[in-house]
Amino acid sequence: MSDPVIVRPARPDEYALVGELTVEVYVAGGLVSPESSYVAALRDAADRAAKSDLLVAEVAGEVAGAVAYCPPGSPYAELAGPDEAEFRMLAVREKARGEGVGRAMVRACTDRARAAGLTAVRLSTQRNMDDAHRLYERMGFVRTPDRDWEPVPGLKLITYALAV
Repeated sequence: MSDPVIVRPARPDEYALVGELTVEVYVAGGLVSPESSYVAALRDAADRAAKSDLLVAEVAGEVAGAVAYCPPGSPYAELAGPDEAEFRMLAVREKARGEGVGRAMVRACTDRARAAGLTAVRLSTQRNMDDAHRLYERMGFVRTPDRDWEPVPGLKLITYALAV
């Protein structure tokens, strides 16, 4: 039996680790170019913690993943409406994949939205994030092509939503 996944708020002493973990997942995973200006945003976990709810997934005492839960009013919420939440920059370490880490963090976000009385949780994802798409669809998220967008020219993001 594998160790349980504990999702909790990130501590300030973990912000640097969370930033590096997020960069590692996105850059080493081939999702973002190492030269992209987005790398600085991925690395800045302290800013995410100040402007959203920065959550980590812990397995056997080690941080295995992180996500930014963005309630209404968070500057990190890019497509959520006033009664919706959003999550961003979901990252799971390579060695922790397939262990329920991503699912636990997404569930923590949907649980927070439900507890706050919100109507939905939204997210943007790159077209090449196939594993993430499968996870979202298995959890009941549906594609919302009318919300697909380009944060910068040439980077087309697709969107999903889940009614909570």
